[in-house]
Amino acid sequence: MTELRLSADQRRALAMLATAGRNGATRAFLVAHGFGVSLIASLVNQGFATLTYEKVRTGIKMIDVGKVRITEGGQDALAAKG
Repeated sequence: MTELRLSADQRRALAMLATAGRNGATRAFLVAHGFGVSLIASLVNQGFATLTYEKVRTGIKMIDVGKVRITEGGQDALAAKG
């Protein structure tokens, strides 16, 4: 099995997701912490994270909020050396 090396930013993002708990982190939260949309997309495309949209009520409006959660593969990649 070929081991994939994570960049420092990918490792930092996965570490943040690992501590976020079952609810994960919003995409906006990750972007506010300096993680670009392309980095988040790469984690999802590589199977290290999932992105789902949930409807959330803000006052009288319902909005879609992107939730990012770490996967088991992301946990494994984070735990691997490199």
